[in-house]
Amino acid sequence: MAAAKNKPNLHPLSGDSNVCAFITPERVFIPYITGKLVQHQTEMTGLKRVFCKNPRLTELVRNGLCRCFHAEHVRLESSGLPIIHHSKYVCELPANHRFPMGKFPRVLHFLLKDQVITEKQVWVPEIASRDLLSCVHTEDYLNKFLSGKTSEQEQRRTGFPWSEGIVSRCRYETGGTVLAAEAALQRGLACSTAGGTHHAFPGYGSGFCLLNDLAVAAKYLKEDCPTKRKILIVDLDVHQGDGTAFIFKEEPAVFTFSVHCGKNFPLRKQESDLDISLEDGLEDEEYLSTVEAYLPWLLQTFRPDLVLYDAGVDPHWEDELGRLHLTDQGLYRRDLFVMKTTVNQGVPIATVIGGGYSRDMDRLALRHSIVHRAATQVWRECGM
Repeated sequence: MAAAKNKPNLHPLSGDSNVCAFITPERVFIPYITGKLVQHQTEMTGLKRVFCKNPRLTELVRNGLCRCFHAEHVRLESSGLPIIHHSKYVCELPANHRFPMGKFPRVLHFLLKDQVITEKQVWVPEIASRDLLSCVHTEDYLNKFLSGKTSEQEQRRTGFPWSEGIVSRCRYETGGTVLAAEAALQRGLACSTAGGTHHAFPGYGSGFCLLNDLAVAAKYLKEDCPTKRKILIVDLDVHQGDGTAFIFKEEPAVFTFSVHCGKNFPLRKQESDLDISLEDGLEDEEYLSTVEAYLPWLLQTFRPDLVLYDAGVDPHWEDELGRLHLTDQGLYRRDLFVMKTTVNQGVPIATVIGGGYSRDMDRLALRHSIVHRAATQVWRECGM
C-alpha cells in the first residue's frame, strides 16, 4: 500500500489491537571530514568510533565532505557529549500560564550542578532563519507568525498569546534542534535542552507548538547531503506527533514512529508511518517491552542515517497532561535503550526533551534531565 515510499512493510506484531501500523542564517563555518581528523582538532572525534561499526554510513557521510554548524558557539575542543542550549529558549508568559517555560534553564542548571556535564560541553545555537523555517512552514503562516498577525482564534489553538518573545524563543529552540542534529552527525550523539514541538503543522501552530523543530531539522538535513539522508523520527512523547506525521506522510526518506497514549491529545490523530497507541495507565515494563519490540526492527529495516529522538517525559505518572504511569527509572531505562540501541547500530542520534508538565519547575526540570544523564552513560560506555 505504500511501496512507493520505500518504507518497511507491516511489522509482524502489527496485528496487536493496540497498534496502528501505517507503513505505507548566519553560520559558524567549521569544516570537518567525516571519519577523519576534524580540522583544528588534535584527537579523533567519537564519530569515527561510532561509524566504523557501519561502513555503509561511514561512506554516506564521507560523501558529504564538509559542513557548517548553525551555531553561535561550538565546542570542538571538548571531547564530551555536546549539550545544545541557549539562554533565549525562554520568554515571558502571562501569570499562571499552564506552559512551564521556566524548565529550560533549570535543565541546564541541574546538569551543571550535579556535575553531569561541564560548561565546556555546551554548544550555543543560532536563531533559525526564515529561509530555514520555510523548508517546512508556509509563507503565509510565517508572514503572520513572525509579524504578529495571527488571529485570536489561531493564538488560542496554540495556547500562547503572540509576542516578539515567543517568536524569538521558538526560533532559537528550532535552531537548537538543527544544531543538535548537526553535532550528532559529527560526534554520534548530541542533546538539546529544549525541542520536540511536534504538533505544529506547515500552516498553523497547535498544542503549545508554533514551529515544528523536528520537521525543520529533518527536512534540512535530509537534503544537506549529496546522497539524500534517511531520517527516523522516534517520538516517545505521550501525545502523538501529529504535525510531524502530516508533514512527512508522502516523504519516503523520513520515517515517523510514534508511541503515545491513544486517548490523549490530539483528539484527531494523523497517520504516522508507525503508530503505537497505548491504553491509559500503562506502566514501565509493558511500555518498555513495546519500545524494545519495534525500535531494533525499524533500525534494521529502514536503515536510517540519522535518528531524531523526542524524549518527552509526559508519560510519567505525575505529569499533569499524561495519563500513562511511567516512573523516573522507567524513563531512564527507555532513554538508555533508545540511545544505546541506535549508537550500537552505528547510527547518529540527536535528542530533544519533548513534553512535560508540572507546577513544580525543579522537579520537572530534573525529570527532563533524565535523557541527558542517560546519554552521558551511553557516551562513556560506548567510548565516544
